[in-house]
Amino acid sequence: MTGIISTDVLIVGAGPVGLFAVFELGLLDLKCHLIDILDKPGGQCAELYPEKPIYDIPGWPSISAQGLVDKLLEQVAPFKPDFTYNRMVSSLEKLDDGGFRVTTDENEVFEAKVVVIAAGGGSFQPKRPPIPGIEAFEGTSVFYSVRRMEDFRGHDLVIVGGGDSALDWTLNLQPVAKSVTLVHRRPEFRAAPDSVNKMYAMQEMKQLEFRVGHVAGLTGAEGQLASATIKGGPDGDIEVTCTRMLPFFGLTMKLGPIAEWGLDLHENLIPVDTEKFQTSVPGIFAVGDINSYPGKLKLILSGFHEVALMAQAAKRVISPGERIVFQYTTSSTSLQKKLGVSG
Repeated sequence: MTGIISTDVLIVGAGPVGLFAVFELGLLDLKCHLIDILDKPGGQCAELYPEKPIYDIPGWPSISAQGLVDKLLEQVAPFKPDFTYNRMVSSLEKLDDGGFRVTTDENEVFEAKVVVIAAGGGSFQPKRPPIPGIEAFEGTSVFYSVRRMEDFRGHDLVIVGGGDSALDWTLNLQPVAKSVTLVHRRPEFRAAPDSVNKMYAMQEMKQLEFRVGHVAGLTGAEGQLASATIKGGPDGDIEVTCTRMLPFFGLTMKLGPIAEWGLDLHENLIPVDTEKFQTSVPGIFAVGDINSYPGKLKLILSGFHEVALMAQAAKRVISPGERIVFQYTTSSTSLQKKLGVSG
């Protein structure tokens, strides 16, 4: 077969855990190629909340999601990984030599000795709220994520939802927006209590509006919002000036074609062992939010731990007769040379 792209390890997903996998595998002299459905690295961090701070990355009291992605890209640069974006992995075939052949939805063919699934929750898309005619405004004045806060500066902003994303962006965008109206069906929220308390305090100071109810209609022309109609609240129907809207109704997560790979699945997650983070198919590993095991915590730092153990197991699959000597980057001159910080 011509046109095959060969690599040691094919990583499905270029989010933080997939990126750190490049580092751990690179220390073991394994070449990586990453495929992602998005148009850039970073996964959900880069796509949904690039400017949102993350507080539980070791060594970083606070770092933005995009900042974390940038640092990870800097960290893996010495290993020169290859990336293929805007692609979904459509099929996987086990080869006679024990490796795998993977095909994308654009019919690119990859062959690898090991496959690592680091696809977060799988392919994801925001849930569209049941607001008549909202499609006409999507991408112009209705957005499902915040890529740049500046894009909302000076706008009359309506945020819809009752979870952490809705509350966080209500607080973070209030200083830059002309006005902010938060809309939720009830006064109780599914968000962090501190965020809810801050929102109510800002409402008391008339820095924003909170309306109980739901958005039932939109007005505007040529993709540009002018107002939103809120119904179901104690004050009856209300018309709110609105030039930008952020609905946060959660994400629809789907494994997509990965579900057809013959792996054992449990509730749309991939069970793995906790020694190697290997799936039910030898040579295919799953790390990060997409995997499942007793005690699993869906944290980026948990995915980093999983990657470190997975890399050791992947090396044994690829080089079964080779003696693996565990080394520390702080003391190993050979590892430091690979990182370009010694010799």
